[in-house]
Amino acid sequence: MYQDRLTGPFRSLPKEGESSRAVWTALMPRRRRAAFRLSISAALALADLLAIVALGLAIEVAYYYAFTSQLLPLKQSLSLQLGALVGTIVLVTNLVREEYSIDNYLSQSAHPRRIATLWLMAWATALVIGFATKTTNDFSRVVSVVFFVAGLPAMLIVRATMVGLVRRAVTPASASVSRIHLVGFEEDIARFYENNSASELGLRVIGTSYLRRPEPEADAETRQALLSEDLELAVSVVRFLRPDDVFVLVPWADTADVERCIDAFLRVPAALHLRPGAMLDRFPDLQVARVGRLNGLNIGRRPLTLGEVLLKRCFDILMATIALILLAPLLIAVAVLIKLDSPGPVFFRQRRYGFNQQAFGVFKFRSMKVEKNAVFRQASRVDDRITRVGAMLRKTNIDELPQLLNVIRGEMSLVGPRPHALAHDRSFERRIALYARRHNVKPGITGWAQVNGFRGETLTDADMEKRVQADLHYIDNWSIWLDIKIMIQTVISPRAYRNAF
Repeated sequence: MYQDRLTGPFRSLPKEGESSRAVWTALMPRRRRAAFRLSISAALALADLLAIVALGLAIEVAYYYAFTSQLLPLKQSLSLQLGALVGTIVLVTNLVREEYSIDNYLSQSAHPRRIATLWLMAWATALVIGFATKTTNDFSRVVSVVFFVAGLPAMLIVRATMVGLVRRAVTPASASVSRIHLVGFEEDIARFYENNSASELGLRVIGTSYLRRPEPEADAETRQALLSEDLELAVSVVRFLRPDDVFVLVPWADTADVERCIDAFLRVPAALHLRPGAMLDRFPDLQVARVGRLNGLNIGRRPLTLGEVLLKRCFDILMATIALILLAPLLIAVAVLIKLDSPGPVFFRQRRYGFNQQAFGVFKFRSMKVEKNAVFRQASRVDDRITRVGAMLRKTNIDELPQLLNVIRGEMSLVGPRPHALAHDRSFERRIALYARRHNVKPGITGWAQVNGFRGETLTDADMEKRVQADLHYIDNWSIWLDIKIMIQTVISPRAYRNAF
């Protein structure tokens, strides 16, 4: 066995010619490191609090000036109280779930879903407190509503800004970065270096302990003695270097070796982590979950929680009802044009797979000529079956509007993966990995794939793979704000009309 303190891909130590003291200063933990990390976390928390309070005050000042042409005296400001209350709720909640840790900002995105949920919860709590104290009438309704609506985008902007600042400031050479020690067989550590870089991980590898693989013909006693010797030396090195975390890279298939590594490194004052090969890299949100009294690694949560399902359903019903009322004259006019253009029904209904692969009939305006005993054939750019009115409807996406009825019936959502013909589903499910995962949510009238131009005829598997990747991105990153963004882009974005025919 041998130890390696200066790992090539992660080397951030002084070059030759510099003093040995500088080398050991880079290797050994710094005394003020904990205080430095704490100050960064405090700054992140303060940024959230100040953003909320400042936004509420700015809205109230603007509202007061619009009606009085005077600046609002701070003594009369009620938004300071409301902002302080909402900000405190956000701050305390984030502190409890350790949201302001540097590692959280380095390893994850701006968390729009978590921020949106917290913002709604904070306002709900504020309303309950206002109702209990009978103070809700003291606050301006206009200021409160604008504060609520503008607050979430402001929180997202602040979070994205702070994530960017932290990722630029915290480098492998900075004082606040986590210091880790690697333990494993040579091939596993080499694979780790190949697949990771210090700048992306936001940490510093200060040491590496390589375990020796015994000869194939070695007996059990020799194997145990060899591993015991390696682990004893590795523990000594870890005690000397005092890393924050120890990562055991031994494959989980070597159960006995993993257990002995665990027993060895539980004796040192460092956090201990296991990495089961490349599995963790494939599932970045993997976490330990408890179901009843059973523990397991959760590699995929339900697409939407119960609260998210209810929120999305209420949004769908509200917006679909409003759309049907506002678009009623257009729908009637289109129905008349279809009847005048070619014989046949106004609506076309075809069976598609919906949530959990449950079949349902999707409504569309008929855009093709009626053919008896017709066999399913995907529409192409030059298709003699498409009528003159149908070509216009397909080009403008108006042929999809009757699916608002499917939304009201609960078979579809306004936004989600587009439902494909059953023949397509059966075919692509066998050829494209995770294709069936599209059915983990309700299909939509429009979706992330459509507003990015992934629509129309699918001539190759590659065409469908791009569409599936976009659909899975939507499922993994859903938020009510993403739904609103997609609906807006469906109307105004040129890409949403790309490949329409």
